[in-house]
Amino acid sequence: MRIAASTFDEYEFLECCDRPVHLAGHGISGAIALSFARRFPEKVRSLTLLAVAAQPANNWQAHYYFQRQLFNISRELVLATTVRSLFGNQPPHTTKKLVAALDKDLEQSPSSHSLFKLAYLPKGGVSMPMMVCDSKTDPVVNSTVLHDWLNWLKPEDKLWECPEGYHFFHYFYPQQVGEEILSFWQHHHPHLVEASVLSFSNSIN
Repeated sequence: MRIAASTFDEYEFLECCDRPVHLAGHGISGAIALSFARRFPEKVRSLTLLAVAAQPANNWQAHYYFQRQLFNISRELVLATTVRSLFGNQPPHTTKKLVAALDKDLEQSPSSHSLFKLAYLPKGGVSMPMMVCDSKTDPVVNSTVLHDWLNWLKPEDKLWECPEGYHFFHYFYPQQVGEEILSFWQHHHPHLVEASVLSFSNSIN
C-alpha cells in the first residue's frame, strides 16, 4: 500500500531527531501517522489524530468512491457535493477552488481507494499516549464513528470533539483546537512544551 511507503518517508524525515516527537495528522495524514507510530514507537512520544476514524481508511476519499459506486453521477458532481459536506456552504468561486483542490488530492494523495475497491487498514491503538479529535459536525468521521475509538483508548488517552467546524474543524477553529492539543502535550511532557513556547517567543522578539 502507498501508506506503508509513506511511513518510511516519515522515518527518513524523523531520523535526524535526537528524541521522540509529538506526532499529529489530519485525515489520511493521520492514518499515515498512526501507521508510523505503530511501526516505529520509539520515535513517537505522543500521537494526535484529527478526523481519523477507528477504521483509519474511512476518510473522505472512501466516501467519495462509495458514492461513485452507488450512484451513476459524475466525478464533478460528487466533488461539489463533497465540498458542501466537508466545508459547509461556500460561495461559488470558493466551491470551484475547493473542487479543484479535492480533485488534485484524489490524484496525488497516498490512498489505496479506487472505483474498483475500497481499502481497509488495521484497527487498534498505539503504545504511546494518543489524542483523537474531531468535530460534532464532521460528516466523514461522525460522533458514532469517532466513539468507536473508545474500544481502543488507554487510560492516558483522550478523545475530544469540537462543537462545530465540519471535517476541517482545525481550520475553522485553530485557536480552540490548538489549545486542546497543547494541553494534551503539556500533560504528558510539560518541559518540552514550555521550552518550545519559549523558543518560539524568542524567535519573534
